[in-house]
Amino acid sequence: MDAFREVAVVKKANIYFDGGVTSRTVLFRDGSKKTLGIMQPGHYEFSTSDKEVIEILFGELDVILAGEDTGKTVKEGESFSVPAHTTFTVKVKTLTDYCCSFMKP
Repeated sequence: MDAFREVAVVKKANIYFDGGVTSRTVLFRDGSKKTLGIMQPGHYEFSTSDKEVIEILFGELDVILAGEDTGKTVKEGESFSVPAHTTFTVKVKTLTDYCCSFMKP
């Protein structure tokens, strides 16, 4: 899907890691939520409340999920899932554009 229709966008940006990661929240009529964002090259650790599916629209990163010793490379056109109530680390190799979908149980 290249565009979202009939949504509300929260004006205030989500800014993390001194601006290394930014996003905007997109709210859908059915109550679902996504964020659209940009990650600058660097290392970042995130925690989750809900299950997340992160789609890489442009760029490349390595992701390491909690409890794993090695990561996997994810690049443009690929995605990865993160369970609820956990942490994950990303090593962003190049400027990365992403879409994060929050999956309610």
